[in-house]
Amino acid sequence: MNTTLQKSVAAAKKTPKLAGNWKAKSIEELTDEDVLSMPESEYMSEKQLAFFRLKLVRLKNDIHDNAGATTENLREDTVVVPDPADRATIEEEHALELRTRDRERKLLKKIEQSIARIDAGDYGYCDETGEPIGVGRLIARPTATLSLEAQQRRELKQKMFGD
Repeated sequence: MNTTLQKSVAAAKKTPKLAGNWKAKSIEELTDEDVLSMPESEYMSEKQLAFFRLKLVRLKNDIHDNAGATTENLREDTVVVPDPADRATIEEEHALELRTRDRERKLLKKIEQSIARIDAGDYGYCDETGEPIGVGRLIARPTATLSLEAQQRRELKQKMFGD
């Protein structure tokens, strides 16, 4: 977990004003700080699961909106440009936008899997160890399936032995 996130988690837990603030809020009103301030006994409670489902659905909708904007941008930019340098610039921008959409397409698949994990009751727990992933990590990366330690082990193995 990065140090900024660790400080945010620590600050949210120490702020007495936030301690019970989450109880009175609806799912739509909950903030990341509210969820971070929840006691450990609330880990993956109905309220937290609903918060993460909403976060994932919003992320999914943003990706769909971006995809629509990309389609429009590509249609608009199909004008024939006589200058080779300008044409190369436009083609490079298109390639960059398409690479971004490809990454988002892969993220979309992970979002769908995460929503399915919520439905199955597996969300928030590490695929390898079964231990809690942690609210801070899930806020930073809602599609996480490994705890921080398991992810570090996997990355170390990949670095040492390749894919």
